[in-house]
Amino acid sequence: MKKIITVLLLTLSVSAFAQNNAKSLLNEVSAKVKSYNNISITFKYVLENTAENIKQQTKGDVVMEGEKYRLNILGVTRLFDGKKLYSISLEDEEVTVSSEGDNEEDSVTPSKMLSFYEDGYTYAMDIEQNINGRKIQYVKLTPIDSNSEIKNILLGIDKQTKHIYNLIQVGKNGTKTTLTVNSFKTNEPLSKSLFTFDANKYKDFYINNLD
Repeated sequence: MKKIITVLLLTLSVSAFAQNNAKSLLNEVSAKVKSYNNISITFKYVLENTAENIKQQTKGDVVMEGEKYRLNILGVTRLFDGKKLYSISLEDEEVTVSSEGDNEEDSVTPSKMLSFYEDGYTYAMDIEQNINGRKIQYVKLTPIDSNSEIKNILLGIDKQTKHIYNLIQVGKNGTKTTLTVNSFKTNEPLSKSLFTFDANKYKDFYINNLD
């Protein structure tokens, strides 16, 4: 019995140590991100579901400044000015307007992409990989909410720069989404109108107000 208790305590100690290490690393990443005035990222996005024989791959880019962001992906521009989200589809000639950028609690929106993990997850250090000469340390995040549609998330962090390299999200339905950062630029000179919706540019578009 003493041996079992000793092993149990050891396991709990190692687990707590690993969680503290993971939390410490994530805190470093968060502090680094918050030190920038703005962040510009280009990325590759892959969605896979083997059971459903689905694999989609695309590229995109996003500029973030505080809560505001401008995201281009799959032919749609998503513009969040801090109050309203504008989803602009050139192909459909339609603009959808909603009052909030974060409609779904589980969704990792651009404004949350680099800090979403601060609440609602338990942490554990995972594997370290050498990718193109960069040491990438993975942290495994598991939602505290058992009703979450997310099974777990692996966050790959560049140990030298403390920037997020990639994010691998596994859903309970078997869908895996991977977002890999191709370029990461900070404190770029931005146009004052970058996060402003100009209705004059979309006079012939159908405006769909969800509010």
